[in-house]
Amino acid sequence: MLEIVALSALTAFLTSVGNGAAGEMGKQLLVSTGALARRATGRDTPLPVGREDFESLASHVHARLADDPRQAAEWSLLLRSFPQHAAELPAGSGLPPATRHFTDRRDIVRQLRREATRPAGGRPRVALLYGPPGIGTTAVALRLGAVCHDRFPDGQFYVDLRDGSGEHGPAPAAVLLLLLRQMGVGPDRIPPTEAGREQLYRRLTAGRRAMVVIDHATSVAQVRGLVPSTPEVFLLVIVSGSPFALEAEPVPVPRLGDRDALKMMRRIAGRERIARARPRMPDVLAHCGGNAFALRATAMRLLNEDLELELPAPVTTASGSDPVRAAARAGCLRVRPETARLCRLTALGDWPSVTVHLAAAAAGATEEETAHMLAEAADAQLLETLPDERYRFRPEVRRYLADTAAPEHGIPECSAAVARTLEALLHRALHAAHAALPQSWRTESAPAHGEAYRDEAEGVDVLAAEVGNLVRAVFVAREYQHTTTALRLGRAFWPLQLKAGHWDEVLPALRIAVRLADEHQPGSRIAGALHFQLAHCLGELGRWEEADREADAAVRAERDAGHLRGEASSVELQGLLNLYRWRYETAHERFVAAEVIYGGIAPGQEGAEDLPRAFALSRRHRGRALRGMGRLAESRSLLTAVAEFFGEQGEAYNQARALTDLAETLHDTGENTEALARIAEAERLLPPTATPHRGYLAALRLRCEVAG
Repeated sequence: MLEIVALSALTAFLTSVGNGAAGEMGKQLLVSTGALARRATGRDTPLPVGREDFESLASHVHARLADDPRQAAEWSLLLRSFPQHAAELPAGSGLPPATRHFTDRRDIVRQLRREATRPAGGRPRVALLYGPPGIGTTAVALRLGAVCHDRFPDGQFYVDLRDGSGEHGPAPAAVLLLLLRQMGVGPDRIPPTEAGREQLYRRLTAGRRAMVVIDHATSVAQVRGLVPSTPEVFLLVIVSGSPFALEAEPVPVPRLGDRDALKMMRRIAGRERIARARPRMPDVLAHCGGNAFALRATAMRLLNEDLELELPAPVTTASGSDPVRAAARAGCLRVRPETARLCRLTALGDWPSVTVHLAAAAAGATEEETAHMLAEAADAQLLETLPDERYRFRPEVRRYLADTAAPEHGIPECSAAVARTLEALLHRALHAAHAALPQSWRTESAPAHGEAYRDEAEGVDVLAAEVGNLVRAVFVAREYQHTTTALRLGRAFWPLQLKAGHWDEVLPALRIAVRLADEHQPGSRIAGALHFQLAHCLGELGRWEEADREADAAVRAERDAGHLRGEASSVELQGLLNLYRWRYETAHERFVAAEVIYGGIAPGQEGAEDLPRAFALSRRHRGRALRGMGRLAESRSLLTAVAEFFGEQGEAYNQARALTDLAETLHDTGENTEALARIAEAERLLPPTATPHRGYLAALRLRCEVAG
């Protein structure tokens, strides 16, 4: 009996595959689905680019299936074997703990609670909480989460955007990425495109009772895609500074009144110490200006120092007195001069996080000395403590420290500190990149000095842990005109792109590095390499037209540099960018062109020893393109040879990938028994941790067993 595939289900599947090709198996499904769509429609079917295009393709496929029982059965199996993942939110709270010394703000919490619990009435529940730096907006949000915990049984989720290493904070797609990670979505399930991520976010929150907090937002664009479409989700956006035009309940956070300010200080420092300082308290309260951070920092001074509280001169800006900067000045007076110097010099880079290694380089100190100074600075409220022995500056504190660095220490010392920090980060990145990809010609050799890493896993882990600072380092290197450092840092991102999927994080820095390469070293190998990396990154994020332009630029630069291996690799990337858009003929032509260029590398020339492997990888892609074109016999022949090559080389993973491709081609030709044998062989080669690949093979096995 013919099983009819519902048009709505087919549309949802095609849209999900097109927008959600996350990870290698996502792209495998994408390429396979394109081949089936082409066979069903009997014509070239480029990958749709929008909702209407997906609906149109689904209609064409659906119409053809009514007259073709075999293909109807194939699509029915495909949809059943690759169902959308269950949209489950982890229970419990993802918010940081509320502050112990929260004071007042009852009216503000009440206003937020009303917005969070009011009848929806067709209006999304959204609030915009704002106030000057240090006033306590985050504390209010965390307090709300604590008192309303039971109101959101499906989870509370918190994303802090202040650690973004770009110039204007994370882009909207990156904000969605951070939120989906907080929601427990694994890397292989997070779509690369902004549209796919928003679609998944809405599926996860549909019909749920959850609270989403986005802290330190800087633009409407960052949060517009998070406005709930389900009535029981509450979105709270926090702005440090003036509000922006978001359709939301505006909730300003004013300064604390003197009574509540005094109450907060008593809770932190104790009644006895506040009583001892009573004669000075009017001046103290005026000095702090009702700013929660300044009050807390001052109270900590009273708690930790057995001496009379002395207030530094107030700090004024164009908008008046600034209690946060005044607290930072007081902190600098509390610590030793060498600690204040370390903080000022480290603050120059605006680093997302501060490690002992980074701060030691900035100060030109030993790591042992630096560890003590960082702890001292944290006690003085100049730094905040993070997990994994890291620290960070509050934005206004960092700005004060950076602004006073040159007047206190001189421009030459500040420039030297930045240069030392960049050098330390570059050396760490080069060591880690080489460990992550020890055989790759796309990574530099490790420096002769510095810390080496044990293996590939540790190299990737180090790069991932440091990615925010490394991205920021490219911006700093451009600002301080360390162009070569910026270019070398950009190249060190390659393992993060290839093995860890950090495309959103490295994209802003790659754009900067490419511009610098074109300005200072056009037509060079490093320009070609960076254009290649940017093209790869854009392709992984589904930004196809931009990726095409960068891949073209990579080919030109490598050709101008006379670098055949780089040129061939860039042409091969052009083929992949077309393959993933279901442009199989163009993809095949590019793969053939790449092999011709590879063939121009003579014995003894650079890259000659890698040619057999390079040909095998290119021919695997050719086999996939041939399958999409319906040239199944040629596809089978190529993929069989590729699988045998990798088997002889002992490359189990690449052999398993080729066997998976071969099994799909065999299934298309109706040779399902043979396809099942290749599936079993691929499964034996894969490690237990290759869950996405194993899941893909299980779904393919189901299709072969039913069809067979």
